[in-house]
Amino acid sequence: MSTKLFTFKGGVHPPTNKHTQNVPIENAVDPKIVVIPMSQHIGAPCDPLVAVGDTVKVGQKIGESKAFMSVPVHSSVSGTVKKIEPHYVPGGAKVNCIVIESDGNFEVHESVQPKGNVEDLTKEQILAIIKEAGMAGMGGATFPTHVKLSPPPDKPIDVLLVNGAECEPYLTADHRTMLEQPELILIGIKAIMKALGVSKAYIGIEKNKPDAIEVMKEAVANAEGIEVAPLEVKYPQGDEKRLIQAITGRVVPSGGLPMEVGCVVDNAGTVATIGNAIKTGMPLIQRVVTVAGSAVNNPKNLYVRIGTSFKDVIEQCGGYKEEPGKIINGGPMMGIAQFSDEVPVIKGTSGILVFNKKEANLPESQNCIMCGRCSDICPVYLQPYRISRYSILRDFDSADEFHAADCIECGGCSYICPAKRPLKETISVAKKEILARRKKVK
Repeated sequence: MSTKLFTFKGGVHPPTNKHTQNVPIENAVDPKIVVIPMSQHIGAPCDPLVAVGDTVKVGQKIGESKAFMSVPVHSSVSGTVKKIEPHYVPGGAKVNCIVIESDGNFEVHESVQPKGNVEDLTKEQILAIIKEAGMAGMGGATFPTHVKLSPPPDKPIDVLLVNGAECEPYLTADHRTMLEQPELILIGIKAIMKALGVSKAYIGIEKNKPDAIEVMKEAVANAEGIEVAPLEVKYPQGDEKRLIQAITGRVVPSGGLPMEVGCVVDNAGTVATIGNAIKTGMPLIQRVVTVAGSAVNNPKNLYVRIGTSFKDVIEQCGGYKEEPGKIINGGPMMGIAQFSDEVPVIKGTSGILVFNKKEANLPESQNCIMCGRCSDICPVYLQPYRISRYSILRDFDSADEFHAADCIECGGCSYICPAKRPLKETISVAKKEILARRKKVK
């Protein structure tokens, strides 16, 4: 591959603020209590497989659904099931959760066994391993991975793209994973390529991670069909459709999925965890989380057990430097603000950001000056100012005519707007209304 940098039209350049990029991953302090949601993914929630009073072990399956669009949930500790009850989760909903008190022994369940070499596994075995490991997209979308890797026969896939862009400010979890776990990423890539039956894979990494680019190039040097694709530093470079366009030149049609153009995109952290599930047999029970922001004493990258409370994770980083003004699950552009730090880390928690009150204060919105900057930078080629206006007027039919449903909710328009209008927020309202109407028609 040439040394050119790949990118797409549009996008913005917020300060990267990747203060933890040189901070190695630490194992988080083992939690005394974990609250494990039965729904941590897009699709059907799981039903508990355990009851109050049962003892469980690390890696034991404790929740499962018979639906195809679902993945099982496993215990991240060994101990006793104390409660099964609804709890708030980072997405804002209240879902059924299994509360487990750790016994401190972290005894591993008998089902956790290495799965052998990728070369010796069949496509069906790989897909089964991925599903049984509870794999869902760890970049934030939490789409069940086995579903993504099972396209219909009329949608042949020929390219796998591993998303190592990590374009959100502050987040460095994927960066550190690429530096510290390249062998697991390689195992994961080979497994996914075999499951999809493809012979070509690209690892997209922004050029502000030169060390990760070099480490991954070295890791795949002798792997046939796998290349590293250096990317321009731009947000939202990590959006899967932008990544596809940047690297392959293919354009996913409006309302379509990557498989429409023969591509599958998986996050670097997801791929590494798949590699670990094959190498060790351990399902998705913990993940790397970047803890950062102006109101955190010691920003870190931590390997955190699923179900650990945000509060416990932040305390391991020295606690609050000052009274927090906002706590975000994920990145500052697309993450979700929390009303409490008593929510659990889930499979999609890539970051926990804590900002002080000054940084969290929203600027006062002014009248639109029709400058067109939001349209210039929109990676989906929309006219955000128009859609936002129709949304405020609750004229959702007009918003639909201007393709509001195609918005990827990256927040670039709100960021660039000199009038500080809540463009993304109002467009999101219109998008939800339009999609709900379409669902009713079906």
